[in-house]
Amino acid sequence: MRRFPPAALVVSVFLAAGAISAQETHPFSVHDMLAMDRLSDPQMSPDGSAVAFTVRTTDLEANRGRTDIWITPLDDSGPRRLTTNEAADFHPRWTANGDGLFFLSTRSGSSQVWRLPVSGGEPHQVTDLPLNAGNLVVSPDGRRIALTMDVFVDCETLDCTAQRLEERTSGKTTGVAYDDLFVRHWDVWKDGRRSHVFVLELDDSGSAAGEPVDLMRGLDQDAPPKPFGGAEEIAFGHGGAAVIFASRLGGTEEAWSTNFDLYLAPADGSAPPVNLTASNPAWDSHPVLSPDGDTLAWLAMERPGYESDRFHVRLARLEGARLEDERALTADWDRSVSGLAFSADGGTLYVTAADLGQRSLFAVDVAGGEVTRLQGEGAIAGLAVSEDRLVTLHNDLAGPSELYVSAPDGSGRKPLTAINAERRAAARMGSYEQFTFAGWNEETVHGYLVRPVDFDPDRRYPVAFLIHGGPQGSFGNSFHYRWNPQAYAGAGYASVMIDFHGSVGYGQEFTDSIRGDWGGKPLEDLQKGLAAALDRYPFLDGDRVCALGASYGGYMVNWIAGAWPDRFRCLVNHDGVFDLRSMYYTTEELWFVEWDHLGSYFANADGYERHNPALLVDRWTTPMLVIHGALDFRVPETQGLAAFTALKRRDVPARLLYFPDENHWVLNPANSIQWHEEVLGWLARWLEP
Repeated sequence: MRRFPPAALVVSVFLAAGAISAQETHPFSVHDMLAMDRLSDPQMSPDGSAVAFTVRTTDLEANRGRTDIWITPLDDSGPRRLTTNEAADFHPRWTANGDGLFFLSTRSGSSQVWRLPVSGGEPHQVTDLPLNAGNLVVSPDGRRIALTMDVFVDCETLDCTAQRLEERTSGKTTGVAYDDLFVRHWDVWKDGRRSHVFVLELDDSGSAAGEPVDLMRGLDQDAPPKPFGGAEEIAFGHGGAAVIFASRLGGTEEAWSTNFDLYLAPADGSAPPVNLTASNPAWDSHPVLSPDGDTLAWLAMERPGYESDRFHVRLARLEGARLEDERALTADWDRSVSGLAFSADGGTLYVTAADLGQRSLFAVDVAGGEVTRLQGEGAIAGLAVSEDRLVTLHNDLAGPSELYVSAPDGSGRKPLTAINAERRAAARMGSYEQFTFAGWNEETVHGYLVRPVDFDPDRRYPVAFLIHGGPQGSFGNSFHYRWNPQAYAGAGYASVMIDFHGSVGYGQEFTDSIRGDWGGKPLEDLQKGLAAALDRYPFLDGDRVCALGASYGGYMVNWIAGAWPDRFRCLVNHDGVFDLRSMYYTTEELWFVEWDHLGSYFANADGYERHNPALLVDRWTTPMLVIHGALDFRVPETQGLAAFTALKRRDVPARLLYFPDENHWVLNPANSIQWHEEVLGWLARWLEP
């Protein structure tokens, strides 16, 4: 069993540095979580001497996040802030010669491309487009930029899209007609626009030279894929003469298809895109070119219709508009890759992957495919590579992401930033450790325990039993801004988290095992995991336990209410599935439910009803807090309303917290505070001694 240093040790390091006095510390809370600056998007300079990145701060008075561009050299001189505008400055990308940064900013009233000299001076606006620009990518020679805009497919100009949007807003009618599924996705109703990739030529000064060219003109599909695809789905090829992007064909089957492909188009728009990966009916993603531009690496799945299949790395020579000598580099490695970058010499691919409760960094030999773990504990949230150094964005259960620099083999890692050092020192956190136990079929299952702040081994503590979503997800060694166990530790609770069968990072067979068994193996793992934690840690009060979960975790809370009704003092169900039948007919991404429940509802009703919480309502007796957002189209709000109705008609103590402006997540800072106050208040009400 691996043990990790307690947060108090981290605090003592900062105290020794004089960051803050011990008398000023306090238990970690949601206010500390929101106060933490969020680093993201590290980008290595062309000469490998510095990294640009984005920092998001939370403005509670304005009830919003603010983002700025920062830079840090790889020596010991420390980071400096480059932008301070009240608008959002984000997505930094280096110029080819490294003298400046292109970035996206809303300072003109819409999201446009700007350029900033890193030596000092004011930024200047590069684009003044009638639509918002996103997903900025700069060509290797610095002569072109690629960006994305949402356009109506039948519009030949950007002004056409802008004018049509204005007419819709000012018109008297509001009805929208649809002919295909996917009428809404994640948190938006579709209005006919698609995200297309555009290329803009630049002059010698880095200013726009002409109008952007739509590389996808007439194509009824999105690039990058929505809702979570980003600039990592776009890459320049052939020295900047072509663009490779990931997309999925739209139309009738879009709602149940995971056939995402890589396309190549000439950067001048002189020919339509060519599908490079048409032979793979499953998911292709994340195109990355080798430094010499000859080799394309990307991530690929093998099974169509399964969004949580294993992503493996594939390689091929890029010859014109086709791939040659294609091969699977990590076919024999039982981990799903989530990010990748070439080394400067092209001989190594650095990849990240979930691994035994961590998100670790690995090196993959391009020639032979041998995999070497470079950095294991915690979570790698970003990566930038130079000729002789690696920069990683790293976080763990003890604190949020900061930048670190190391040798190419991952050794000698040291911090580049400590932007949250003072805030971390001010907030006392709970120590944590990972444990294992024999779960379903006596197979090894992993979990985490987070102790309460100011832990006293002679006391007994109530337990927050946190259940992750997905279900192909994980509650691992990472710092979370929504489901953070330190928020419970600061309130005096111990947190227990189980990576049940179906979780990621333990091999694809382990992940696949939940298929057709939502309420089976995972429930057994949760039952055995809680029992193992109570047996291993005598300071846990087994009589005072509350189970909490969101999404699939919320489904499991509803399932527990009927299938394990006498175990918990209370339950918290956030955006959880209540009725699998109505869920099938109202959710948007049908590949998700059809894979997990072995087909459509009308073709396999028994597969859904076998583990349907709605069928066990007659056994519900445990007090439950139900939370739901109106903009959650993944698990529609009626699922939460149905659960609340069932509870009240059963005369079970219940409370409904409804957010009319939140989606599947709670993102608004003030709403996040309210969420935590309600949840912790519910625990305090039912877990009193």
